[in-house]
Amino acid sequence: MMRIGLAFVALAALVGLSACAGSKPDTPPLKVLLIPADGGTESGTLADYRPLFAAVGKSAGLDFDLKVAQSYGAVVEAMCNGTADIAFVGPVTYLQAKQRGCAELLAVAVKHGQSVYYAGLFARKDAPIHTIGDLRGRDVAFGDVNSTSSFVFPMVMLLDAGVDPVKDLRAIRLTGSHANSLAALLERRVDAAALSFDSYEKAVREGVPGATEVAVVARSEPIPYPPLIMASRLSPALKDKLRKALEAVAKAPGIKPEMIRGYGGAQVDGYNAHFPAERFDGAAAKMALLSDALKGEILKKSSER
Repeated sequence: MMRIGLAFVALAALVGLSACAGSKPDTPPLKVLLIPADGGTESGTLADYRPLFAAVGKSAGLDFDLKVAQSYGAVVEAMCNGTADIAFVGPVTYLQAKQRGCAELLAVAVKHGQSVYYAGLFARKDAPIHTIGDLRGRDVAFGDVNSTSSFVFPMVMLLDAGVDPVKDLRAIRLTGSHANSLAALLERRVDAAALSFDSYEKAVREGVPGATEVAVVARSEPIPYPPLIMASRLSPALKDKLRKALEAVAKAPGIKPEMIRGYGGAQVDGYNAHFPAERFDGAAAKMALLSDALKGEILKKSSER
C-alpha cells in the first residue's frame, strides 16, 4: 500500500508539472527594438511606444518585449542578425535594412490624416541666424549619422543652399540623438541644431527649459513618417497577423485613443499597414546624395575639437 501511495503522489506531481508547463505561452514575446530618438532613455522613446504595443497585444493576443537600441545602426544589425523581430526606425534606417534584404514595411502612423513629418534646423531666438546661409562659420549639432531628420535631410538642406558642411561650418557635433542636439543648442554649446519637428514639439510639450526660446531656421520638405518594420524571416501568417492588428488597433474594443501613439509620443489617428513602399524613394534619393566619401569627411570634421 505504501508503494502504491508513493507512486500515486509521484504521478500527481508529474501531472502537475506537465500542467504548469502547458500553461506557459507557446511562443516567446516578439522582440521590438526602437531607435534612440530621445536619447535611448527608458522615459523617452520606450515610454512613447509602450502604450501602442500594449494596445496591439491586448487586441490581438500578442506579446512584445520592447528595448531601445544604443544607435540607429544597431537596429539594422539586430534586424539582420535575427535578434529583433520588429523595429521603430527612421526612413533611412528602414532603407538600409531593406537594402540588406532583412526587413520590410509593417505599418506607418497616420497623424491628422497624413503620414509625413519634417526635419528642421533650429537656432536660439537671440542669435543672428535666420537663414541656412547664416550657418557659415558656426557650430552645428546633428544627431546620429544614420538619422533621417537629424542628419541626412539637414545635411542635404545645407548642400541645396550652397553651404558645404565640411568647408563652411566651423564645427560639426554628432550628438547621437535629437534630444541631445537640442540640449547642446539650449546649453549654448553650439549655435544651431538639426532635429525633427516632432522631437522639438515634444520638448515644448514637456516643458523643457528654454525650448520656447528656439527659432526655426529652415524646415525640410515632407518626409515619409518613421515606420514600423518587421523582419523578412517572419512567417507569412505572422506578418499578416501583425499588419491586421496594427491597422485595426485604433478601433479595437477597450483601446483608448491616447494609447495609439507615434514618434515623439504624440497621439496619432492610427496605423496604415498598406503604406506604399515607393513613397520612401525620395528619402532614398536624399540618402544617395551623401556619398561615402562626403560622410567620411563629415565624420572626420566631427572628430576635430
